[in-house]
Amino acid sequence: MSDLIDIFTTGGTIDKVYFDALSEYQVGPTAVADMLRQNNVQCDHRVTQLLRKDSLDLTGEDRVAIRQAAEDSEANHILITHGTDTMVETARMLGGIDGKTIVLTGALQPASLKHSDAEFNIGFALAAVQALPPGVYVAMNGRIFDPATARKDRAGGKFVD
Repeated sequence: MSDLIDIFTTGGTIDKVYFDALSEYQVGPTAVADMLRQNNVQCDHRVTQLLRKDSLDLTGEDRVAIRQAAEDSEANHILITHGTDTMVETARMLGGIDGKTIVLTGALQPASLKHSDAEFNIGFALAAVQALPPGVYVAMNGRIFDPATARKDRAGGKFVD
């Protein structure tokens, strides 16, 4: 059993950056590694950027690649950052991977913004992946969700079950 936490980033709002000339946000390089370093995270972890996409642009092939990365990882604890719009869909596809605790999280505001939920959600998910039994979970804004019943409430700006 490995104490390593594999952190796979896939893009989504958490990694969006504002391009002033375009007046829009685009998915940029992952902010997760810097965030963990700046917050002096001490658990053994490895950050791998798998994708750099908005979750609405993820394909079935992308989800297969995410699943394959989780299956191939020697880590028993896996944290996946993901866009919130299709996070539950990906979480459902990860079901049935034996012996691993997999937690998906994201942000409703980019990590680059001062008032983002990104840092809290990453920290919360990092704790959750170490404490929960094997299975697949969504961790958002202080709550743990079962992907079988969770959904994003766009109007409320939160996840519900």
